[in-house]
Amino acid sequence: MDWLGITELVALTLVVLLLVPVVFLGARRRWLSRQGGLFDCSLRLSTSTPGTGWVLGVARYSGDNLEWFRAFSLSLRPRLIFPRSKASAGLQREPDPIESVLLYDDQRIVRMELDDGRSWELAMAVASLTGLLSWLESAPPGSRYR
Repeated sequence: MDWLGITELVALTLVVLLLVPVVFLGARRRWLSRQGGLFDCSLRLSTSTPGTGWVLGVARYSGDNLEWFRAFSLSLRPRLIFPRSKASAGLQREPDPIESVLLYDDQRIVRMELDDGRSWELAMAVASLTGLLSWLESAPPGSRYR
């Protein structure tokens, strides 16, 4: 094999190694969207520094659960699950100037609280927030929505 053939083989290998994860992420998002209503939803990990800790992600409704997935992950399993019977929406707010750089445009932040005292901040578009609040309020009779 000559140097030109080796160079072409190395270049082709690099292109394939770079394209495979991108194609997988696109296929993963499409697969997730087929399983239920999918929307862009960032999550703030617990951190003590104000305005930091945001992770881009997507969320979907799956039965009586809201499942949250990291946007740039190879996992097909949700990172967090919010059961409708144990979750409630807390305070809403606009992102501060530092957070607005890290999040998608025109998003609102809502605190999602669980019965066991844990809470997370979620950032999503206003239309998605309206859908989330409707989903929480439309729980079957007898459920424990607060």
